[in-house]
Amino acid sequence: MTVSRAPRWMCSYSPEVRTVPAGRWWNAIRVPVALGTLALKSLGDESGAVIKDGYGGIMYWLVPPGDASEWRMADVQVLGRGSHVAVPPLRRTSGPGLYWRVPLSHDRYWTDTERLRSALSEAAVTAAL
Repeated sequence: MTVSRAPRWMCSYSPEVRTVPAGRWWNAIRVPVALGTLALKSLGDESGAVIKDGYGGIMYWLVPPGDASEWRMADVQVLGRGSHVAVPPLRRTSGPGLYWRVPLSHDRYWTDTERLRSALSEAAVTAAL
C-alpha cells in the first residue's frame, strides 16, 4: 500500500502504535485470539482488516461505524464511541506484539457485519465442542 492510499484517520508516516477513537471511522469488534482465529478461517477472503495483539491475546475487526452496537455475544466486545483502539503502523504486518493480521487497505477495510457475526457464532460453537 502506498502512503497516499492510507485512510485519513491513519497516520501513514508514523512508525509507532497510535490510539484511535472508535465510532467515527469504524467500530471495532474485540475477541479473544482463539475465537478470532476460527472466525478468520471461516471468513477467508471476506474478512476486512484485522488487528492482532499478540501479547494481549486479542483480535479486532473493523466494521462500519455504529454497526454491531446491539450485539450481545459471549467473549465479544463492540467498541464504538467512547472507546479507543491501539492501531499499529501500516507496515507492521507480523508480530510479536500489535500488528495487522489482515492488512488494512482500501480493498480490505471494513468486514461485513452480518458475515462477521455469523463467523463468530460458528466459531463459538466450534470452540465449545
